[in-house]
Amino acid sequence: MSKKFVDIIIPARYASTRFPGKPLVSIGGKPMIQRVWEQAKQSTLADRVIVATDDDRIAATVRGFGGEVQMTGSDHVSGTDRLAEVARNLPDTRIIVNVQGDEPLISPLAIDDAIRPLLEDETVEMSTVAYHVVDDEKWQTPQLVKVVLDRQGFALYFSRHPIPYEREPGPQAAPRLGHAGLYVYTKECLLRIAAMEPTPLELTEKLEQLRALENGIKIKVVINSHTSPGVDVPEDIAKVEALLAVPLVVPVIGVA
Repeated sequence: MSKKFVDIIIPARYASTRFPGKPLVSIGGKPMIQRVWEQAKQSTLADRVIVATDDDRIAATVRGFGGEVQMTGSDHVSGTDRLAEVARNLPDTRIIVNVQGDEPLISPLAIDDAIRPLLEDETVEMSTVAYHVVDDEKWQTPQLVKVVLDRQGFALYFSRHPIPYEREPGPQAAPRLGHAGLYVYTKECLLRIAAMEPTPLELTEKLEQLRALENGIKIKVVINSHTSPGVDVPEDIAKVEALLAVPLVVPVIGVA
């Protein structure tokens, strides 16, 4: 399988409302952005890893550990917009991978799984990753985004509400699938999405991927178990550091 100019871009901003300075927080003795970058660099299908930021402190940190940085504007309302600004300046790139900057344990296997559909099928413009969820309490929380698929493995809908509705208790024919926030796009698809106005379902659910679905862009969903916890609030740091103490578990952490 030949590479096709696949670039991973990690959007990172300092001014997070819930957790200011999050990319630079120390996790096991390293800045979180460094841990995300190191995991992304292990992808076997990507050619390049770039951190996209508007903050000089983050940029200096990334350059300090040998990473590549692209500075962006400070007025972006989403990570997708930040990605698009960088992508416009990558003339040879054909595929863009959006790795969130708060995923210090992201599995390189998950990244490669998400990239593979675009390498194998030129009609696929966008892909993402999902995993099976068995915990009832987790299934009910709006922080867990759910997804339902068609028979070909493309997303029908994403929601913060449990979908599909389970009318009767007991084993269900449709699986409970949680969505991991890892996206892969053709560059053309990414730029098209970034140029679109926010859509009604996107604004209602506060889920940016619904913009693609509402505009007829099909999203291929790869189901695997290589999921990992992100860092949303300071309390999550201790959980990640506990997992770092068991290195063999990190690549295949089951959220389910």
